[in-house]
Amino acid sequence: MSTSWKSYLGLTEPSGDDAPLTALPASWYTSPEMFELERRAIFSRKWLLTTHKLRLQNTGDWLRFDIAGFGFILVRDREGNINAFHNVCRHRAFPVVTEGEGTARIFSCKYHGWSYGLNGKLAKAPGYQDLEGFDKAKNSLLPIHVHIDANGFIWVNLDSKETPELSWEEEFKGINLQERFQDFNVKDYTFDHSWDREEAFNWKTLANNYNEGYDTKASHPDIPSLSVLSDYTFDSKDGSITHSIEATPEQISGGLHLTSSYYFPNVSMVVSPNFFFIRRFVPMSASTSVERYEVYRSKSCTDEEFEVVKQMYKNLKGELHPTTDRGPLYFQSVVRDIVTSFHKREEEAGQPIWPSRQVLPATATTSQDDIDFCAKLTTQTPANADCGASGGCCGGMACGSSNEALAY
Repeated sequence: MSTSWKSYLGLTEPSGDDAPLTALPASWYTSPEMFELERRAIFSRKWLLTTHKLRLQNTGDWLRFDIAGFGFILVRDREGNINAFHNVCRHRAFPVVTEGEGTARIFSCKYHGWSYGLNGKLAKAPGYQDLEGFDKAKNSLLPIHVHIDANGFIWVNLDSKETPELSWEEEFKGINLQERFQDFNVKDYTFDHSWDREEAFNWKTLANNYNEGYDTKASHPDIPSLSVLSDYTFDSKDGSITHSIEATPEQISGGLHLTSSYYFPNVSMVVSPNFFFIRRFVPMSASTSVERYEVYRSKSCTDEEFEVVKQMYKNLKGELHPTTDRGPLYFQSVVRDIVTSFHKREEEAGQPIWPSRQVLPATATTSQDDIDFCAKLTTQTPANADCGASGGCCGGMACGSSNEALAY
């Protein structure tokens, strides 16, 4: 790694094997170039926790997601499988869906009418399907890897390779089988509601805040009713940070005990007898993020009990204390290791590496040289971040003026 990049990344040579971890420098929270590197090194190749299968109970139920400029769809097909696809029509890269959620029998692009089954296969391509040499089987929606863990939570990986570089078990083995989850049965819950909150922060600031126990008493005065803060501890392992807060017998009998976990890179979860909620820190740019909440309610929880808990957690919003402790430092060390090692790979390759980019078909009329040339002209996230120079799923193959289909 070059000296200039070491300086920019805030790296210093360690004085020994036991050199302490240091906090990430401010540039990591403001730089558009760093944000683009994180898109490639983290969000293009790591497993991302998205939601729970309770939100996709019926055939055709679908949800749209946008994470760090990557748009995709989750849908339950007619065989009961939950599939994920890039939200990109194979003809002109127009979004297949534009609403946030719904139920569909088929996906139909509003641009030129290409339509796809719930399994992603191309059903109709007006003006193309009768052309000699056009293969519908090669023009399905671009798939995304899906993993559903033992508790029903849905994870995706945007790596375009047939087998992702990183396996889910490698990063999160056993995290869904923790002993503390034995007290909760997700089958006893139902999806209740969701809400979003826009923040003028880098996504890592939100992650730091969640994993820092220092500010809990001052910033979250409602939490003591749920736990004994003097016994607050956490444990970090691979891709997760588990928070442990001891509850009193009275709180346990009242259903006011909880488990809290952080799943790298950008999701936290709190589970209690009355509810559980998923909180995702969604990067939008180097300096903006959206907090997306999903709240699931126990079927046995009364309206009065649920309203108290719902309002308490909806009001939680603490300030990040300038002194970092073990939780944020562990999170930051994981970010640093992933980003710097990936940047070294890019230096060796002599170009940016986008794991999520699809391979250009041999029959495409778009030139790979033209795509590479365009990619070198910008380091910013374009308006259509799924395509073109941003290294999105189609790698620019569907964004030009060609009259050919993306994979035709």
